[in-house]
Amino acid sequence: SGELPTSHPNYHKDAYTEQGPAPSFASGGWGMPSVVAEDWVLPLPQAAQHEDRCAHNTEIIRGRTIEAIIQSEYRHNTQRGRAQSSESKGVLRFAIALLILLVTIAARPTRAMKLVIQRVKSASVAVEGKIVSSIGPGLMALVGLHGDDREEDLQFCCKRLLAAKLFENDNGVAWRHGVKQRGLEVLCVSQFTLYGTLTKKNQPDYKLSMKSVPAEEMYNRFLQMLRSNYEEGKVLDGRFGAMMDVSLVNDGPVTIVVES
Repeated sequence: SGELPTSHPNYHKDAYTEQGPAPSFASGGWGMPSVVAEDWVLPLPQAAQHEDRCAHNTEIIRGRTIEAIIQSEYRHNTQRGRAQSSESKGVLRFAIALLILLVTIAARPTRAMKLVIQRVKSASVAVEGKIVSSIGPGLMALVGLHGDDREEDLQFCCKRLLAAKLFENDNGVAWRHGVKQRGLEVLCVSQFTLYGTLTKKNQPDYKLSMKSVPAEEMYNRFLQMLRSNYEEGKVLDGRFGAMMDVSLVNDGPVTIVVES
């Protein structure tokens, strides 16, 4: 809408009228009709070319705009897809970890091998009125086997029993030495009732305990482990499966419960 300077080659005040074509320009003359645009004119060929260029540029701009929109939408969808994929992978990893945890918990025994360890001044076991084993100062252990116990449970309890620091050291400091360091004796008594529970009628139920035949085998294996890791003559026991009279003088009293 602005005016061209008078020095512009297309500048002409009276370039076109209804009576006829505009006169030639001083720069050499065009000798052809022109289009008036307020106070300045463009020759028709240039006007047509200008319009074509504008239309072409508009199409280019439109094309680039559409292309930019498509690219932007593609990037947005790609990022959203990656986010959803990452979220899905995270959920899947969590589900797998939870499943592994549940399987691990389910595979673990609900109970374990159990020892009731007592520090004693003396202890003995009698069967049918006859003493079958007796010890002086040392440890007496009631041994309970659960139905799910394995070799690892035996090893764990064996190590704990022999390493339990329930005695003084040579300087009289408490809780510093175990039976091996003091050279004391160990008396083991099989005790399936450690896994007894009471029913609603207050009757004892021993279904959690290991059955008699495998329990005897496991118990004897436990005694072998103790004797192999200590001195054979210092590890004694009662009589598996028998009705026993157990006597002891608890020193302290000191009683420790160990579960594998």
